[in-house]
Amino acid sequence: MKKYLHLLVIALSLLLSASLAQAGDAKEELQTLVGKIRTKLKDGKNTEKDLAENFGEFDKLLAAHKGEKTDDVAQILMMKAMLYLQVLDDEAKGLPLLTLLKKDFPDTKPAAAVDQILKSMETQKASKEIQRKLVVGAKFPDFEEKDLAGKPLSIANYKGKVVLVDFWATWCGPCVGELPNVLKAYEKHHGKGFEIVGISLDSDRAKLDKFIADRKMTWAQYYDGKGWQNKLAGTYGVNSIPATYLLDGEGKIIAKNLRGEALEEAVAKALAKK
Repeated sequence: MKKYLHLLVIALSLLLSASLAQAGDAKEELQTLVGKIRTKLKDGKNTEKDLAENFGEFDKLLAAHKGEKTDDVAQILMMKAMLYLQVLDDEAKGLPLLTLLKKDFPDTKPAAAVDQILKSMETQKASKEIQRKLVVGAKFPDFEEKDLAGKPLSIANYKGKVVLVDFWATWCGPCVGELPNVLKAYEKHHGKGFEIVGISLDSDRAKLDKFIADRKMTWAQYYDGKGWQNKLAGTYGVNSIPATYLLDGEGKIIAKNLRGEALEEAVAKALAKK
């Protein structure tokens, strides 16, 4: 499951839909346009060429409501900007639109949200930079935290072991789907020197504890209850789960995001080299 800035598009469109109980042509017109864009994105049509007609529709809406300094019209410009930024990853075209939004619609709610959006974008940039450094062969940066039992937790504690660092959550379908493979690898190789460090992005401790107990996940877990704002997820630039790093006895990255039988095979191979 992913946490990308395009989630803001969904949030904005949901807010838009929720407000449509009130009459307003700009709202209705934008809702129709957002619906068209959602359909295209769902069908994998996510290039500027694919969306060219829709960008033209944004411009027509803005021209039709020129002079109206309302939240509804400001939302049109906001959605156009976010489409460039979130779907096309085009800051050169998206950022000037946010600047224009603050200038032309200074007293609207969309304009007030611009600074938070820019802050989120900076966070995403930092995450990408961190991810670029976490490549196979690189040393995995250590941390010093406490696990669910209050015991010290760090990669250094497992020196000489093959370690899987697993970012996951009970609410993450793909994580739960992959769990049987993780359990299989652990049960088969734990006695030979294989360890797992779970980093849970859950926010409900009781639910997490029950899940771990029911699945017999006996390895250490880090949890701070902050969901996507999880401290270690931020430290390692994680914005998609499951995210895993397989480390050798020196804490170097052997592989990333292994799935299915590939995990067990990689663990066996790493242990054979010890």
